[in-house]
Amino acid sequence: MTAQIPIAFGTQITIRKYSWKFMYIYGENDLYVSRCARMNENQNIEYKTSWRDEYLKWICGFANAFGGKIYIGLNDEGEAVGLPDAHKLMEDIPNKIVNFLGVVTDVNLLENRGNQYIEIIVNPSSVPISFKGIYYYRSGSTKQELKGTALHQFLLKRIGRTWDDLPCERASLRDIDLDVINYFFKKAEFSKRITNNASSDDLKTTLENLNLITDTGHLKNAALLLFGKRPSRFFPSVSFKVGRFIAGDDDLQFQDVVEGNILQMADKVMEILKSKYLISPIYYEGLQRIEKLEVPEESLREAIFNSIIHKDYTGAPIQLSIYNDKIMIWNEGRLPEGFTIATLLQKHPSRPSNKNIADIFFKAGFIEAWGRGIAKIVNGFTQAGLPAPVFDSAMGGIVITFQRAITDKSQHKHGIESVTKKVTEKVTEKVTERVTENQSLILKNIAAKPSISTRELAGRVGISQRKIKENIAKLKTIGLLKRIGPAKGGHWEVIGEK
Repeated sequence: MTAQIPIAFGTQITIRKYSWKFMYIYGENDLYVSRCARMNENQNIEYKTSWRDEYLKWICGFANAFGGKIYIGLNDEGEAVGLPDAHKLMEDIPNKIVNFLGVVTDVNLLENRGNQYIEIIVNPSSVPISFKGIYYYRSGSTKQELKGTALHQFLLKRIGRTWDDLPCERASLRDIDLDVINYFFKKAEFSKRITNNASSDDLKTTLENLNLITDTGHLKNAALLLFGKRPSRFFPSVSFKVGRFIAGDDDLQFQDVVEGNILQMADKVMEILKSKYLISPIYYEGLQRIEKLEVPEESLREAIFNSIIHKDYTGAPIQLSIYNDKIMIWNEGRLPEGFTIATLLQKHPSRPSNKNIADIFFKAGFIEAWGRGIAKIVNGFTQAGLPAPVFDSAMGGIVITFQRAITDKSQHKHGIESVTKKVTEKVTEKVTERVTENQSLILKNIAAKPSISTRELAGRVGISQRKIKENIAKLKTIGLLKRIGPAKGGHWEVIGEK
């Protein structure tokens, strides 16, 4: 049963700290409120018992975010405590808001049970608002002072631009790599997202048509990132780090750093992962030899594309960490305004952090333009019978965690055996009782790839390089392994493998 409270028609009320909806009128002069819904004090509502000029910071934060309301004369429970100087404040507050913030707000005098209070309605502003030169932003139920990268991105967004849209005034057409331009056109023409004759224009016209030159004739940041000969000359953090960890985050065994233009970066990273860091078990379907990466390749590639496209290029390099049981990709960058991790996991619009970069990746056929990237990543893993990747916000960026198909040493051993079964049957028979489990894995990896390095062996076996060298020395001593040729350019031979 609903509670009906008679009040004078037209009166605005707040009951405790909630706002009530759905009002029903009875008769000509009375209004009854039916309590149907209530809303707690939240990111759009703030209660203050009295006025202080510092609350202009809250108004600034509301204006820079999604707007909101501040009630002066209400306690934390939403109860009216009264304002002795309410009428004076009705003159002072609007004037201070205009003078300090340059915005106009609705300021209303309300009353509840004889206690007056003030409602300040703040609309979101389409231009940046500052208070004494400082920009504030309402996030959740807190007032945040915007600084550094966050302030830079906020100001760019308010003028309808992204960082990759800004001019790089030190660069010229001489900094553009024509081979990368040709690579792009081959991909774009194959994907049918660009006309076949688009590559016939001169370089400047080409970049203008791709919206990568500003109205003043300067190359945009995106042009250097995508097609630059040496993007790191202009942007130091344009790199992709790959590291292999064994015991924990402090046990980095080996690493690679991929540099250069970001358009070809994903291909380079995938090549390194497939050759050095991840396993591709071999199996046969009839006479056809199948070599499939241990995790869904398209999903992993999509995640790498996402990290490159949405990265904050004023921050740290992208980092891909490989452990015995998982893969983690972290890139610095914030979620789009109004997005949460839950938003990413459901159907959502495409809101790229770097719109020019995203457009070129789309034209090249690397990504879709409908916000389907996350769904493709998740579906690839679930269809392969693996746990869905975990997405999280961490350390000023977004991290994606994938579970590896081969998650412990026994499974790792099984995976290697499936790769090298036919090649190493004789070796297995010979060394079953003479070597340890780690030594057996070393022999099988070497049999599959005689030129394999100690770094790569450490990553595949799951022990340190020092332990790899110790075990190799033992295998040589007992006559199961020998080195053919020099340390550089030579290869290993498993004795008895033939």
